[in-house]
Amino acid sequence: MNAGFLQTPVAYLKGVGPNRAETLHSELGIHVYQDLLNLFPNRYIDKTQYYKIGQLQKSNAEVQVVGKIVHIKTVEQKRGSRLVAKFIDETGEMELVWFRGQKWIRENLKLNVPYVIFGKCNWFNGMFSMPHPEMELLSEHEKNIRIHMQPVYPSTEKLSNKGITNRVLSKLIQQLFIETKGSFAETLSNKILDELKLISKSEALYNIHFPKNQELLAKAQFRLKFEELFYLQLQLIAKNMLHKQKIKGFNFDQVGPLFNDFYANHLPFELTDAQKRVIKEIRADLGSNAQMNRLLQGDVGSGKTIVAVMTMLLAIDNGFQACLVAPTEILANQHYIGIKELLQGTGVTCELLTGSVKKSVRKPIHGLLESGELHILIGTHAVLEDKVVFKNLGLAIIDEQHRFGVAQRSKLWHKSPNDGEVGGATPPHILVMTATPIPRTLAMSLYGDLDISVIDELPPGRKPIKTVHRYDSNRLKVFHFIKEEIQKGRQVYIVYPLIQESEALDYKDLMDGYESIVRDFPQPQYQISIVHGQMKPEDKDYEMERFVKGETHIMVATTVIEVGVNVPNASVMIIESAERFGLSQLHQLRGRVGRGADQSYCILMTSYKLSSEAKTRLETMVQTNDGFEIAEVDLKLRGPGDIMGTQQSGMLNLKIADIVKDNTILKSARYFAMQLLKDDSTLEKPENLVIRHFYAELAKFKNIWNYIS
Repeated sequence: MNAGFLQTPVAYLKGVGPNRAETLHSELGIHVYQDLLNLFPNRYIDKTQYYKIGQLQKSNAEVQVVGKIVHIKTVEQKRGSRLVAKFIDETGEMELVWFRGQKWIRENLKLNVPYVIFGKCNWFNGMFSMPHPEMELLSEHEKNIRIHMQPVYPSTEKLSNKGITNRVLSKLIQQLFIETKGSFAETLSNKILDELKLISKSEALYNIHFPKNQELLAKAQFRLKFEELFYLQLQLIAKNMLHKQKIKGFNFDQVGPLFNDFYANHLPFELTDAQKRVIKEIRADLGSNAQMNRLLQGDVGSGKTIVAVMTMLLAIDNGFQACLVAPTEILANQHYIGIKELLQGTGVTCELLTGSVKKSVRKPIHGLLESGELHILIGTHAVLEDKVVFKNLGLAIIDEQHRFGVAQRSKLWHKSPNDGEVGGATPPHILVMTATPIPRTLAMSLYGDLDISVIDELPPGRKPIKTVHRYDSNRLKVFHFIKEEIQKGRQVYIVYPLIQESEALDYKDLMDGYESIVRDFPQPQYQISIVHGQMKPEDKDYEMERFVKGETHIMVATTVIEVGVNVPNASVMIIESAERFGLSQLHQLRGRVGRGADQSYCILMTSYKLSSEAKTRLETMVQTNDGFEIAEVDLKLRGPGDIMGTQQSGMLNLKIADIVKDNTILKSARYFAMQLLKDDSTLEKPENLVIRHFYAELAKFKNIWNYIS
């Protein structure tokens, strides 16, 4: 069946018509035949077995029975009435009961004719009864497409109200199979089909909707999941390869004096093997004549900044400028202070540009950028303004990229004055950094078009943070421990949850907590800072500053401290009501301590009432410091949509595969897509024409599988 036919509007299918088509469109996003074909069942009811009445168990399971109705009566009850039919087979009798639609049912039921009934059985007054059973004459039942395992399709209230029941959907899909004769074009090459022993596309589609048994259903699911993930990966990998071929980049062929001098004389510590590996990967990109598009993942404190600095030095050694853009002023400030310190005595110039930098300071920065005297610009979105023009921007580093839109990133492409020259601009190399570990499965799907580098070891001398879970009843012991740490000269964070919906409640929790801390840690012996969302920005900054300088011992805060505050002397993180935080948030908060050489601690405080999911989160935190392991557990608990945040959850609009549960299929799909493109990048070999054809169809009819938004 050709793909064009499957683009027929669904209104033309027998049994649909304009009104039903409108409902299918608004409720399930079904526009054309193809969409209906790709409406895969959520679950299946196993109708492979017929029970005798004498075999029924008090299990509340759905069962299928063959028998006859021998008697019908109406029974009056307190409110209204019910219709009761006596249903028998050779082993016993049961009742069928209807509370609604009695008149129509009574007129249409036939006595003493074999029926197949299906539904849930209840045990009532010493007899089995089945309310509102699905019924079909045995003669009809034997004629239909044999659906042994009945599919259950996604549904909504509006669909049910409009009479589009599960049975109706199933009938419409049967009709679609009749019109297409159940024959669909193959979409994978023979090589892949043979190697993975996959069933054909037609068999898979038939058995996903009307499986004869569990084994065929499993084969159909595997085949369709593989195909969906294969084309997703093919798209991402091809995009990456095309990018490398088409988008030329500046060639940084020199490893020059700045880089070598810094490496020999200014490195504050020995690089880890992971950092060395990542720098090597970046250097290979920068010398390849193609624009670098790399994602650098590294857990909190893994040393991404030093990698960023050394990459910038490579740009400057080759006569180019570099910029680093961060999502918040606090983070931009921190990068600026840290990088300036690292580059002291190297002759490299570095400036900061954020929203609060005064106009009188901005002007000279603009001038130095345009003349090329300024090597590195660090800042927030202010860097993206049109007024900011570089002489020759060769490298743009974006920190925590999920907070920047595509439009903002593209502005960085046009920051060099040679933009208007013939042949268009050469864009700067792009390095995207994130401290939010993205599970490998998700990274393969979301950032499959970027090259990914991972720093997966902590710098030497960093001791892993000890994490424990304590209940509220242990609070006195915890306070005693805090006092001991403060006596050693350390500082402490105490963080309260902030959940927007109940701001007043959260504020009360925070203030109650603050008052009890002030009672237990009296002045002048102990100094306490407090930071929360209802304070003015300048008051927040003042309190933060006091803590950073070591003037206060304890910082009581809501999660505003989550990103980017670096206080090496803080060694204890207490998280109150830890069960109210998500896993990635807990991990980010824990990363605020453990930045110095001292042993650091994270104490998770909770009440005794915990859901099983909260227990899993707390146990995971206690067991591991590995951000990637935590991200994998988080992904299993929350699913991809939540982890990526609402703005990105539409990116993986998958019809049947689940990138968490099916991650082994995902890896296999990525491997096959990779091999295929290495061997035949344009898909021109005769054996790959099937794939090329379907890939082109996907691009043409975006609504077939609108994978990547």
